[in-house]
Parts: sequence; structure tokens; C-alpha cells
Amino acid sequence: MVSQEKKFRFLEHTADAYIAAYGETLEEAFENAALATFEVMTDTDKVRPTITETLEVVGFDEKALLYNWLESLLVRFDIKENLYAIFSIKPIQRKVKGLRLRAVVKGERFDPKRHPQKVGVKAVTYHRMEISRNSNEVTVKFILDI
Repeated sequence: MVSQEKKFRFLEHTADAYIAAYGETLEEAFENAALATFEVMTDTDKVRPTITETLEVVGFDEKALLYNWLESLLVRFDIKENLYAIFSIKPIQRKVKGLRLRAVVKGERFDPKRHPQKVGVKAVTYHRMEISRNSNEVTVKFILDI
């Protein structure tokens, strides 16, 4: 498991949130990308795991899968007003037409009294999106339109 200090970091960007998320596996890097996304919006340490949901997303490649994963979480926030802070992705499956991600996410409904509002996230973008690997780490970089 990636050390607590190195789940993700915010990179320099003039107008949006540019993030690098890390993991020993692609799944762990995607989990940390989701955590970073919600950390842009609030203090995720204050989000309690009172709601458990199962998600499934598909993508024709890893970048599309990352985009669809984060976008599905943002849509859930917009529709249900749920914040998430725990992400558990099962092994990503390769299918004939691409990739499939299944995950269990935990969080709670947004409460302005308990969850400090940071910045609203409008969307995930493909701009400057990267997925790279070295011998023991996967890094995903992406920009959130804020």
C-alpha cells in the first residue's frame, strides 16, 4: 500500500486542480484519484462511512476508465449530494470492448455544518491526463475543472 503521505498531491496549475495520484496498482491509484477529487471539495477526514454504494463503469482504455470513474462519482455528488471518502476497487477486468471497473464506495450525505466547503468541481478533463508505471508504482495525473 502507498504510504499515507503519498496517496496524491496537488500540482501547479493556474486555474484548475491538477492532481497526481499514486498506487502500487492501477486500482489503488484510481482509489487515490477519487479521494483527491473529494479532497478538492471538502476535508475527507470528516466524511463518515454511513452510506455504501456499488458502482460499475466501463472505458475503452485506461484514460477513458479514469475519466468515467471520476465523472460517475461527481455525478453522484451532484444528484444525491453524497460525499465519499472510502473507495475499494475490485481488480479491473479487461473485456473485448475495453475495461470494466467495479467498486464499493462509502461516504455520507453532504452536511454544510460538518463538511467544510472548499472548491466546487465542475468536471473531469482529459487535458494533460497521464497514466504511467514504474517497477512498483502507478501514477495517474488529471485535471479537474473548478
